[in-house]
Amino acid sequence: MAKKKPEVTLTNYGIYTQWDSESKDLPKLRKATRDIPCELDIEFGYIVNIKKAKNKVLQYCIYHPNIPDENGVAMAPFSGEEYIKQNDWRFFIGDTIWKPITNKVGPWRITLAIDDIIYTDETFNVYSAS
Repeated sequence: MAKKKPEVTLTNYGIYTQWDSESKDLPKLRKATRDIPCELDIEFGYIVNIKKAKNKVLQYCIYHPNIPDENGVAMAPFSGEEYIKQNDWRFFIGDTIWKPITNKVGPWRITLAIDDIIYTDETFNVYSAS
C-alpha cells in the first residue's frame, strides 16, 4: 500500500497580532501582505493547515537577511522541528523585528518541510518604514 502524502495548504500570510508561544491559539491575521514594514515587534509569517501527517516531524527554517550577531558575523538561519500531533493541524511559523531594527531590512525566507520535502517556501520583504 502506498504511503499517504501529507497535504499542506497555505491558509494565510502577512502581518499578525502578537503570537504567544504558550497559548494554543494562533495569532490573528491583521493584513495579508509579503511586504513588511521594519517596525519593532511587528509579527509576520504564515499559517498552514497540515493533513495526513500525524506522528511526522515538521522541520522549519527562517533565513534572515545577513543580520549580524554580537560579533558582527551573519546569523545562521533559525531552524527547528515540531511534532505533528493531529491529522488536521494548523501551524503558525513566523518571526518578529527586534532591536536594533536598522539591520533587519531585506528578504526573510521561511520554509516548512516534512520528511525533508519542502512544502511551503515564502519570502517576506522587510523594508525600511522611515
